Amino acid sequence: MTVYASSQAHSSILKATMIAGLASGPEDRRQVRLIGVDSKMRMRSDLLASAIREDVGAGRVPAFVCATVGTTSSTAIDDIGAIASAMGEAGAKDAWLHVDAAHAGAACVCPEFQHWLAGVEHADSICFNPHKWLLTNFDCDCFWTRDRASVTGAMSITPEYLRNQASDAGEVIDYRDWQVPLGRRFRALKLWLVMRWYGLEGLREYIRSHMAMAAEFEGCVRADPMFEVVAERTMNLVCFRLAARAEESASQTDQRNRELLAKINASGLAYLTHTMLAGPSGQRERGGEMMYVLRMAIGAVLTRPEHVRGTWALIQRLANDVA
Repeated sequence: MTVYASSQAHSSILKATMIAGLASGPEDRRQVRLIGVDSKMRMRSDLLASAIREDVGAGRVPAFVCATVGTTSSTAIDDIGAIASAMGEAGAKDAWLHVDAAHAGAACVCPEFQHWLAGVEHADSICFNPHKWLLTNFDCDCFWTRDRASVTGAMSITPEYLRNQASDAGEVIDYRDWQVPLGRRFRALKLWLVMRWYGLEGLREYIRSHMAMAAEFEGCVRADPMFEVVAERTMNLVCFRLAARAEESASQTDQRNRELLAKINASGLAYLTHTMLAGPSGQRERGGEMMYVLRMAIGAVLTRPEHVRGTWALIQRLANDVA
């Protein structure tokens, strides 16, 4: 059986295939096909279809496809509908289509962002984590599926000491059949309390405030010729870096950005993360030329516009020390 995901998908997909025994290790690209992306870091459905046809022709069975709404590195949004169509056309209509919206799903409480989920009606399952961006303490995941029988059937086992009349009659939901552990914490309670306290409009205001601050930060980066934005901003994450100088090698540019990130985080005034993304001239479906990228994520409860502006001033000041 083969598994398919974007080259930008979360590493948990690969880890899950290893745990399930489908992948022999983290470098297994025979059973786990990482599909190339376009200029916006979205999975290319044409490359997915090609990979599926190749595997079907080789006698392998396409079993699972993961579309990502809000990739970890750059919050890119895969086209769910195009992916579903590619699966059907290439001979994988029976493969399970999962949508990973772990981070971005929270923003879909706002009507203006729900178009990210276009095509979700073709998916077999979808999940998102309220603990990432919806004011809920770790850990809390929301999971939906249109085929509960397949999920529970894969993990259901009922020895005599677990049998009871209500379960046998199907009158209750046995959560031991929805996960690997037999026991389950009452995660729904803390999410319910968040919803009761903030209300739908409160949650929307929270998300929108982060969107606005991220847009302001992106505008600051674009206005400074010393920096460049290196990936499309879809939500509250801005991927940027010190721009390359004339006659400067790619490794030298990367090194300056590493030094800048180290100075920012050592200041104790802000904390940014990094990733590696394919450069604009790279062939993304083959990985392309990778570059070191800084990431500004705005998603903390107490973050205000003045904090964002202060962070940008800090970044500009420290950039002069490595320029």
